[in-house]
Amino acid sequence: MPCLAYELQKSKLEFRTKVPLTLQYESVVVLGAYEADFIVEGSVIVELKALERLAPIHTRQLQTYLRLSGCPLGLILNFGAVRFLDDVVRQVNNFPHGTAPHGDPNDG
Repeated sequence: MPCLAYELQKSKLEFRTKVPLTLQYESVVVLGAYEADFIVEGSVIVELKALERLAPIHTRQLQTYLRLSGCPLGLILNFGAVRFLDDVVRQVNNFPHGTAPHGDPNDG
């Protein structure tokens, strides 16, 4: 995580790390129910993994984060794969604008 943060900073990209995501289910609000590894430029979620192989649950996790944050684009970067580019996942959420966040209405 620190190396990617360094590279983003070096590229002068605005980013936040370990971003809490709020879940709202009917009248129940769960602050910080999830945590995104990075949100870059307020519009791209980047999740980092170090696994031999990604599973479908990882893509579902990214889809959940996109829905809760409203970000239009998400990436999973798996540094544990034999060939790095074989395990990069790109997901879109109403690209290019995203959607309204589905978490706490006050999170904006």
